[in-house]
Amino acid sequence: MKTEITEILGIEYPIIQGGMAWVAEHKLAAAVSNAGGLGLIGAASAPADWVRDQVRKAKELTDKPFGVNIMLMSPYADEVAKVIVEEGVKVVTTGAGSPEKYMKMWKEAGVKVIPVVASVALAKRMERCGADALVAEGTEAGGHIGENTTMVLVPQVVDAVHISVIAAGGIADGRGVAAAFMLGARGVQLGTGFVVTAESQVHDNYKNSIIKAKDIDSRVTGRSTGHPVRVLRNQMAKEYIKKEQEGASFEELEQMTLGGLRRAVVDGDVVTGSVMAGQSAAMFKEVLTCKEFIEKLVKETDALIKGAGFYE
Repeated sequence: MKTEITEILGIEYPIIQGGMAWVAEHKLAAAVSNAGGLGLIGAASAPADWVRDQVRKAKELTDKPFGVNIMLMSPYADEVAKVIVEEGVKVVTTGAGSPEKYMKMWKEAGVKVIPVVASVALAKRMERCGADALVAEGTEAGGHIGENTTMVLVPQVVDAVHISVIAAGGIADGRGVAAAFMLGARGVQLGTGFVVTAESQVHDNYKNSIIKAKDIDSRVTGRSTGHPVRVLRNQMAKEYIKKEQEGASFEELEQMTLGGLRRAVVDGDVVTGSVMAGQSAAMFKEVLTCKEFIEKLVKETDALIKGAGFYE
């Protein structure tokens, strides 16, 4: 299962684990990389020292390439960008902004830069500033989302740029991976599927919420604020959407979700916490190791598109 993405990143399979805040820490990243994919540490809004510590811990668990996802709106983004270089991280993915001001520093250090994009315009801009590849993420994804679905976003981004595209959003099994390749992607990124793996350090309540989820359990909060976030429905989501409909202020809505993701992931509060998950949540019914999950994806994909010429 070799594509340009496996060559660029030095990995066995073109499967990347999403850099999810509070979820994507060193144990999960190392397990994914050891299983042949690319594990990511999610820097989110964490300070640089935490990221440095996570990178060093991941190196103790794997000698395979892994990366760091930087949320560019983080107050610590400048310091984390330097940690990437200082600690010899091989790959960085970016979200919530443009990484242009760090590009020269990263490229000189040999870091592969893969921005996450939700539009053709941003994809073109990222290619111009030197991105090595792109993650085109559809609205089916969990957490912060754009408007276009994976089905329509991926082929448009593929047609608009000359660099390799990784599809994300709504991919849960080999059918989704095969579909992504048919749309022109050369790799896939999954988030929700890795949340429910054995190595994921999230609270069992969070994992169980995903495993028990039905097809109609996905909700989007924050559309009125311009910052839509996909979560599983619970008391918090219900109250948030009700307040949105009543015209609550941005500040009031922000207060409702403050620390909500941490409460769900770490404390297991899946009632008033923010249970971020993609629309694919209902497709996960068991806890597998990262190795089992990746092998399942590869086997299913191979069975579907072997001989189609999409990868060697």
